Amino acid sequence: MLMRAQEEARRLGHSYIDTEHILLGVIADEAGIGAKVLTNLGVSLNKVQAAVEFVVGKGGKQTSGEVSLAPRAKRIIELAVDEARRFNSNYIGTEHLLLGLLRGSEGVASNVLESFGITLEQARDEVNRVMRHEAIHARTTRSATRTPT
Repeated sequence: MLMRAQEEARRLGHSYIDTEHILLGVIADEAGIGAKVLTNLGVSLNKVQAAVEFVVGKGGKQTSGEVSLAPRAKRIIELAVDEARRFNSNYIGTEHLLLGLLRGSEGVASNVLESFGITLEQARDEVNRVMRHEAIHARTTRSATRTPT
């Protein structure tokens, strides 16, 4: 996901990864829970891209050099780690990054999400719902593929 955030930063001509690039990376990962949550809450990749570009604009040209992590982005990753712990998760997923972005409450990403009416509580509830749904789906898929011996 951070690779996608880096690609978004470069596409926008930025030499740093900040909250908006993380948000774009989260929603661009269509298979990820974070993107599913945003989609379920009525937010699409196109809407987020348009909102981010409206707020931050595009830099001069696409950058190809080193892209560093901005301090706010580092803070979001720390918050995502905390969210993963809250969920007793052994990985940092797009859902944790999304919740970290909402908890961060500063930066372009939280402003964009707020403009779409998305709150931390709403997103956390939807993350729980999507995770339960995926767990049920995984169990039924596993049991359906077992063959008697």
